[in-house]
Amino acid sequence: MTAFHGQMGMFVRALAWMLSHGADGVRQAAEDSVLNANYIRAGLMDLMSLSFPDHPAMHEVLFDDRFLEETGVTTLDFAKAMIDEGYHPMTMYFPLVVHGAMLIEPTESESRASLDLFIATLRDMVMAAKNGEKDRFEQAPRFSPRRRLDETQAARQPVLKWTPPEPYEAAAE
Repeated sequence: MTAFHGQMGMFVRALAWMLSHGADGVRQAAEDSVLNANYIRAGLMDLMSLSFPDHPAMHEVLFDDRFLEETGVTTLDFAKAMIDEGYHPMTMYFPLVVHGAMLIEPTESESRASLDLFIATLRDMVMAAKNGEKDRFEQAPRFSPRRRLDETQAARQPVLKWTPPEPYEAAAE
């Protein structure tokens, strides 16, 4: 496949997944995804601020950053701290109509135990932010191979060509 074919590989993969599950399996996967999103919503709605509290979640649950007000912790800080906890950060700042959006999309294959652990981890993180543990968030991620990168500079000035590193002796000087 080359770039000319665009997203054809993803279309084939999606079709293969749907055909392997059948109509009942696709419906069950969709229902499980909605159930998991609402389970997370129910487990966190007392600590995190829901963007649309009067509407149940569909396949994703949307929080905003109002619960972080007066903590000094930003949405980005919170997401980066999730890396230290072993989770890929949620989608941040999308949709654009929600300030400090945190969009969590659990898959249909998550077990109740894994969802409970995820909810407990986020509850712990929220309480740490509210208790003033600002360093835990500002320094994150601490346990990953790469620390906090300057994502704005990376987007504005991408490095598109690999250059070999300098010899060890030159790097020490």
